[in-house]
Amino acid sequence: MRIDILTLFPEMFPGPLGSSIDGRALRSGLVELNTVNYRDFAGDERGTVDERPYGGGPGMLMLPEVFTAAVEKVKTPGAVVVLTSPRGEVLSQALAAELASCGHLIIAAGHYEGVDERAVEEVVDREVSIGDYVLSNGNLAAMVIADTVIRLLPGALGDSESAEQDSFGDGLLEFPQYTRPPVFRGRAVPEILLSGDHGKIREYRRGLSEALTRERRPDVWEKFLTNEGIK
Repeated sequence: MRIDILTLFPEMFPGPLGSSIDGRALRSGLVELNTVNYRDFAGDERGTVDERPYGGGPGMLMLPEVFTAAVEKVKTPGAVVVLTSPRGEVLSQALAAELASCGHLIIAAGHYEGVDERAVEEVVDREVSIGDYVLSNGNLAAMVIADTVIRLLPGALGDSESAEQDSFGDGLLEFPQYTRPPVFRGRAVPEILLSGDHGKIREYRRGLSEALTRERRPDVWEKFLTNEGIK
């Protein structure tokens, strides 16, 4: 897979993406990660990429000619262009899986107060938010999106079942897990996990996932019920 990240701060990359699971995927050639500097497409010597918005208001906007030129420089047939934006659809495991299925992902990090809407309409396929809060710029959001995608690529994880058991992998929060020792500070591992009965263990874990999701994330629980046809 190829991932291009458009940004005003290419020095921030690969950053965390160069370590752990993502780093192994990069080093093995499973994914190719490139950065593109918006300023390389500025039309003057000063490297101007922004301007005040028509109609007034605070902040600056990314110039449409700069943004579109940067995207079109790297875009290939079939590529998916994602703009990080507080107004975008909220990143989910399902969306990450969808993006992981494309061969070429372009993540345009949002900057300033946003991008001229004409440029968004011209070259952006999806706007994505990582939560209901505002960051200083879209670089951290771009890293989060890239991380959720890379770890889903076949071969990125040591165990193919790891992604399936993750929280939200099946629409539910992940069940609690335990390791050695069997007793820690007076707290024992649930006996059923030591039973060796894998069918009962799966049933037990499923029940815990459902209970946790219902208690801690009622919004996710409601969505799960709808998807399962229970509601």
